[in-house]
Amino acid sequence: MRAIVRQQFGGPEVLIEQTLPRPAPAPGHILIQVRAFGLNHAELYMRRGEWGSVAPVSGIECVGTVADDPDGRLAPGQTVLAAMGGMGRTIAGSYAEFVAVPQANVVPVETRLPWTQLAIVPESYGVAWSCLKQCLQLQPGQRVLVRGANSSLGRAALDLARFLGAHATGTTRSAGHIAELEALGAGRVIVAGTSLSAAEAGQFDAVLDVLGNSSLRDSLRLAVPGGRVCLAGFLAGLAPLDGFNPLADMPSTVQLSFFGSFNFGGPGHGMDAIPYQDIVDAMANGQLRGRPACTFDFGQIREAHALMESHRANGKLVVQLDATDRQ
Repeated sequence: MRAIVRQQFGGPEVLIEQTLPRPAPAPGHILIQVRAFGLNHAELYMRRGEWGSVAPVSGIECVGTVADDPDGRLAPGQTVLAAMGGMGRTIAGSYAEFVAVPQANVVPVETRLPWTQLAIVPESYGVAWSCLKQCLQLQPGQRVLVRGANSSLGRAALDLARFLGAHATGTTRSAGHIAELEALGAGRVIVAGTSLSAAEAGQFDAVLDVLGNSSLRDSLRLAVPGGRVCLAGFLAGLAPLDGFNPLADMPSTVQLSFFGSFNFGGPGHGMDAIPYQDIVDAMANGQLRGRPACTFDFGQIREAHALMESHRANGKLVVQLDATDRQ
């Protein structure tokens, strides 16, 4: 099978296409014929060696069809989506024609969405739903702030927040993104970095912070008393927060949580708890508006990584393995 292999740690040039044996799924795993996969910043960290020893074939999510299920739970040809389960970390990932994934990390769906559009769902929409509903417990009519709204996760969160009946505000570093974010569901867009003005303090029932540790103190002060803050990304860097003191830095009654999709499939984090079928149905009928920012062919993986690394992707990048996408 064709696969993208990381020869060593470094820039996009270390990604090389090679022919590898098709994986044989062990019991409890499902072999997926990959039709498309989304790109994630986690794969940049893996490629650069910032997450230590990882599998030479990267990719933490994909969509495709069942090629083999040794346990007979899913039928060959069934449309599925998958995320995490050690993909790209402890086992070979989805940058390949076939990938073997733990069954707990594979979700069957019925849809005719194009593969390239379906590929934005597993990670971005799965994480966005988990943050909004499980961590922030977002309710219709509440005010939610999405920090880092122009990212793939941020855009999915805006889209879902509107769909869930909340009033969403997004932040972005560039005024050039305002119209796109408003079209997705932001009632208001604030151009800002890791710090917002004092006028925004205590204004939001829920805050989803995709920027990371550098903006956490600021995000905590933006929540109303009894509000919730969820940290779910590190777009502004991976450095830990020096001197964080809950007694001084956390407003009373504001609740802080963290969501990491590397827990998908583990205890308490079943992917079957995420309403993926409802999400893809809503996307198919236009209630959810997400689309890939840009699509690449399999042989353009270096160009795709370079664009993601430039921070100019403006949404989810998708790689397709078959240019004749279904309609």
